[in-house]
Amino acid sequence: MDGKMVIICAPSGSGKTSVLKGVLPRVPRLEFSVSACSRAPRPGEVNGKDYYFLTQTEFRQKIEQNAFLEWEEVYQGNFYGTLYSEVERIWGKGNHVVFDVDVIGGLKIKKKYPKQSLAVFIKPPSLEELRKRLENRGTETAESLQQRIGKAEYELGFAEEFDVQIINDNLEKAVEETLDQINRFLVEP
Repeated sequence: MDGKMVIICAPSGSGKTSVLKGVLPRVPRLEFSVSACSRAPRPGEVNGKDYYFLTQTEFRQKIEQNAFLEWEEVYQGNFYGTLYSEVERIWGKGNHVVFDVDVIGGLKIKKKYPKQSLAVFIKPPSLEELRKRLENRGTETAESLQQRIGKAEYELGFAEEFDVQIINDNLEKAVEETLDQINRFLVEP
C-alpha cells in the first residue's frame, strides 16, 4: 500500500504538538513520525519516542549517507530531520505518516510527495500571543525567545504555501478543524 503523509507545521509555540496530541488518538491508521535532532533531550523527553537524539557528528554522517527525507539546521548547531527509515517503518505497517516538522522541512516533504501529502499550517492568533506562550513555557532565555519570535515572523511568511491554514486561538476548535481536514484527505483516492 502506498501510504499518505500529513505534514503539520507551525512556528514554535503555535500549539502544533497540542493539536497533534488531540488528533492522533482519533485517527487509527495515522502514526507519528519521530524526527531526529542534534540537541540535548529536554526533561522528560525519551529517545526514540520524542526524537531520535543524535550528536552533531552522527547527524552530519546521516546527511552524507542521504538518510534524510528532509533536514534543516533550524538554529545554529541544532539540526532536525526526518529519516527515510522512519517513513518506511510506518508505511510498512500499513499506516499513514504524520509529521511534526519545521516549516521549511514540511515544504520540502510536500514538494517531494505533492499528491501523497496534506500540508497543514497551524497559526498563532498573533505574534504577541505567541510570545506569551513561549514565555509561559519557562524554557527560553531572553536571547532564545527573541530568536524564536524572529523565526516565527519568517515562517509565517510561508503559510500561503500550505494546503490548509488553521488558526489556533481555541485548542478544541483547532483540533476539530485539523481532524476534519485530515479525515477528508485520507479518504481521497
